[in-house]
Amino acid sequence: MTHLTLNLLLSAAALSAGSQDYATAFRQTSETGKPLVVLIGADWCPGCRQMKYTTIPEVERSGGLSNVAFAYVNTDQDRTLANKLMQGGSIPQLVMYRKTDSGWKRKQLTGAQSTGSVEAFIDAATEEPAAKLSSVE
Repeated sequence: MTHLTLNLLLSAAALSAGSQDYATAFRQTSETGKPLVVLIGADWCPGCRQMKYTTIPEVERSGGLSNVAFAYVNTDQDRTLANKLMQGGSIPQLVMYRKTDSGWKRKQLTGAQSTGSVEAFIDAATEEPAAKLSSVE
């Protein structure tokens, strides 16, 4: 019973973080032009859990995810997609993609981050000209 309750609480926490699957978030960014922000991590990783269950929900509560499409990709459950999105092997990775006239541009934070640093990352990337982001190769 305790295991079931814990799973329900963790599922609710994940949903409260505005988390949606990658395909849905990608479709949303393609339709709206909003940047795509993806948190890549694993359930066994303490920094990933902090980002998924504490930092990202705090950013969402303050409105920080309102100008982006957000998704969470679990490296253990979707290794192929995670490997395509990641640069380097460290997790968690918070990656932002923006579509521009010259293609997709990418920006990344690696490691557990504070709410303030995630908000600054999203704010800077959504406000700066897309040319300042690195190209996705």
